[in-house]
Amino acid sequence: MRLDKWITTQVFISRKDLKKKLRTTPAIVNGVPVHDPGFQIQQTDEIIFEGKRLGGSQEVYYLFHKPKGVVCATTDNVSDTVFSIVPQTPKKDLFTIGRLDKDTEGLLLITNDGSFSHAMLSPKRHVAKTYYLKTKKEIPAEAVEQFSKGVDIGDEKDTLPAKLEILEDGHSALLTITEGRFHQVKRMMEKAGAPLFYLKRISMGDFVLEDELPIGEYRTLREDELELVKKYKGDTL
Repeated sequence: MRLDKWITTQVFISRKDLKKKLRTTPAIVNGVPVHDPGFQIQQTDEIIFEGKRLGGSQEVYYLFHKPKGVVCATTDNVSDTVFSIVPQTPKKDLFTIGRLDKDTEGLLLITNDGSFSHAMLSPKRHVAKTYYLKTKKEIPAEAVEQFSKGVDIGDEKDTLPAKLEILEDGHSALLTITEGRFHQVKRMMEKAGAPLFYLKRISMGDFVLEDELPIGEYRTLREDELELVKKYKGDTL
């Protein structure tokens, strides 16, 4: 994010006036004086302007391409964790929005914003999550209609209706669900008679995992995605 945009969200000053002020009064970014209003800052940077500390405690948002074998935990005595790859803030207050199983790859949102997490995970919101999957056996065509009506996977209630799109090879598919039960996708595919051997989440709500982000890499949310955060939290775009 641009330095001037960030400061104007914290201090009552226009970007035009801020640009003038920065010519003579630099902002201090991680201890370094900065006059350039377009200087790109990170969400974890410490920023001081006119003696007021602005950075270091703001909300942080990452999109992570989780690899297989990594667990969604703060610490683990056996496996690598998400936070052995994605660095914690100085306050160590980051957490994952929901979880992916150890053997599941794909999109994982990481933040310290509890309101955003609640908005994404609230059962009342039914935020859609889409997965690319591969199965050990051919997926029966009737599973498409079966999933669209809800599936009995052994819980008190059937799953909510889900969208299954079987791909050309018959052993892979796209599955979109709107809830997050324990091992839900795995249990649904077992019910259909086509057990999983690969699972990758490719989207969560409006947040999409692009091919350009390599597995095991992460990035901060772009400005357009930060606007989506506001939408999910109930703010106006």
